[in-house]
Amino acid sequence: MQNSERPFIFITNDDGIQAKGIHVLIEEMSKIGDVMVIAPNTGRSGMAHAITFSSPVRLHKHKNENGLMVYDMTGTPVDCVKMALDKFFDRKNPDLLVSGINHGSNASICSIYSGTVAAAREGAINGIPSIAFSSLDFSPDADFDAFRPYIQTIAHHVIEQGLQRNVFLNVNFPCHDTANIQGIQVCRQTKGIWIEEFDKRTDPHNQDYFWLTGHFENYEPEARDSDEWLLKQNYITAVPLQVETTDLNSIQSLQTLNTNSIIHHSTIQYNAKN
Repeated sequence: MQNSERPFIFITNDDGIQAKGIHVLIEEMSKIGDVMVIAPNTGRSGMAHAITFSSPVRLHKHKNENGLMVYDMTGTPVDCVKMALDKFFDRKNPDLLVSGINHGSNASICSIYSGTVAAAREGAINGIPSIAFSSLDFSPDADFDAFRPYIQTIAHHVIEQGLQRNVFLNVNFPCHDTANIQGIQVCRQTKGIWIEEFDKRTDPHNQDYFWLTGHFENYEPEARDSDEWLLKQNYITAVPLQVETTDLNSIQSLQTLNTNSIIHHSTIQYNAKN
């Protein structure tokens, strides 16, 4: 499928093949290069880096013509990337992997839970320059038109300049006053937490069930170098994330945990009692 004179771009998402966001990416990336799409056949939001190994996955072809190949499959976003790596990228990895556009924020700690971001992480693990795109607008009919030139700019930059090994970009778009975007800011991830709240309900058989709800708590709402603050100022944020998660600063302080001798189970039990 690939034309050697054009970049080869792989696209996936976590909202599913029918979501509006992925079709905006397909349109914009097709202007840059040859495109291959493998996306979940339905919504897989919140899958993070989950993979499917307890059941088979199925691949369904939609299109393969004029530099565009489109499939959906029954797995997770990371499954989609792994399928492409194993069955389609046998000779050369793509020049770029893009995931999204997610309908909903993946700023701050939300990136941990996101299947959109995880797909980009999987690309980076395999040496592919990768970008996750998300919008703060959760609406299925969200208007992404104002973001199109910025998507092009970011994609071109990554194709031409590359990213450091094991680094990928988490890009988020604001959802208010999109006609007056202030620009793009490379920044850090805001420190915060998602507070889960389980809404208890009762079904007609008098059995309890729960819907997960919640809200985001920003630990540093005035941090001007963070994604949450910049998004509120109507900037597009680009946070470089890395695959490596080792806390190098803690290795030295934990040296007292090291041992070169065998620890017997009876010793652990004795110490625990005392």
